[in-house]
Amino acid sequence: MFLVGLDTTIVNVGLPAIGRGLGAGTRDLEWTVDAYTLVLASLLISSGALADRFGRRRVFQCGLAVFGTASLLCALAPSVGALIAARAVQGIGASMLSPVALAIVVNAMPDPRERAQAIGVWASVFGLSMAAGPVTGGALIAGFGWRSVFWVNAPVIVAALVLSALFVPESRGQRARRLDIPGQTLLTVMIGVLVGVLIEGPRIGWTSPAALAAYVVTGGATAGFMGVECRRSEPLMDPRLFRRPVFSSAVLGAVAVFVALNVTLLLNTLYLQHTRGWTPLAAGVATLPMAVGATVCAPLSGRLVGRSGPRLPLVLAGGFITGGGLCLVGLDQRTNVLLLLLAYLLIGIGFGFANAPITNTAVSGLPPARAGVAGAITSTARQVGSALGIALAGGLVAGTSPAGLAHASRPGWILVAACGVLLFLVVRASRPKTPATAAR
Repeated sequence: MFLVGLDTTIVNVGLPAIGRGLGAGTRDLEWTVDAYTLVLASLLISSGALADRFGRRRVFQCGLAVFGTASLLCALAPSVGALIAARAVQGIGASMLSPVALAIVVNAMPDPRERAQAIGVWASVFGLSMAAGPVTGGALIAGFGWRSVFWVNAPVIVAALVLSALFVPESRGQRARRLDIPGQTLLTVMIGVLVGVLIEGPRIGWTSPAALAAYVVTGGATAGFMGVECRRSEPLMDPRLFRRPVFSSAVLGAVAVFVALNVTLLLNTLYLQHTRGWTPLAAGVATLPMAVGATVCAPLSGRLVGRSGPRLPLVLAGGFITGGGLCLVGLDQRTNVLLLLLAYLLIGIGFGFANAPITNTAVSGLPPARAGVAGAITSTARQVGSALGIALAGGLVAGTSPAGLAHASRPGWILVAACGVLLFLVVRASRPKTPATAAR
């Protein structure tokens, strides 16, 4: 899980160096990040169903092998096109890791209170990797160049393969589910075209024929997906789940949290390196408060969820993320570094508090036999949020000079604060749950 989160964010801090090394522009760099998250988001649910059907440990190990091979291809990429393609393959491997890891945790912890605490630990590792990515990437780039952010995956992959063979028990769903190829295809088109037009919109024009066609395709794919899924006996994503305010609000909250995180990480990287001239290492170190806040607060959030339900952690998450975004709505070229660090700390704390209640609420919406799919839906929401965050932040600053980047990024910080406010709406939609109620 550390690898999945790490490779979602570690590339961010290296984008300027990758751009110089491969002659890539801002939109090419956005695709370098989003090729991974798009494929990951599109395949997570199918991978969760495959794990429930063929064995979670088996799919997990297959994902590790694909992920490791793709990481080596990224490290050896001779051009930005080859790098984007290898990142997409990385996303295929990662899709077999994230939901399966959560399913393993859920099935190993049948007691609701222990499960909530275990999810807190799981979220802590995931949160640490997401927030620590820029720090790790900055240090690697400073010492070994941008390709090292992909080489570093190799020893971790080898260790994970060995340890999973020794310690991870095999488990399956009680009943095998058929693969939903039409649903999978429509979901991929829906997510891919939506994020694609957000990235390319500033270049092609928001009202150009290509953009208008993309809007029509996205709407058609969405309508088609809902129609197909409502008619299938074993849908890829059961639309009836979203009739429950608790579940649908948890998914919406996951999107909002990861939009906020990825807007923060990308704007931070571009602002500190382009506008203020910081090195990748210095820009990465600046996010340390975010990593610390996420790491410390994620297990605390898990304990709070296990003891009293998701409402208090969600309130704290919404308050801290909102406060962090508001700190930087007046960002300029000379903004005090202490204010930057405070904003990153607040956002990190909010991120740490958010993951456990959102994940626990979503997982509780499905029986343990469908844990792979439950984890996949939540993980899909996270990765959709990641892709949207990168696309939106990149669109705000694409083509902007270093001097004007701070002013151009201000709407991004308003968006971060708005994502925090959205979590308060998630709190209102949820109802208090005891661990015993969650078990039922």
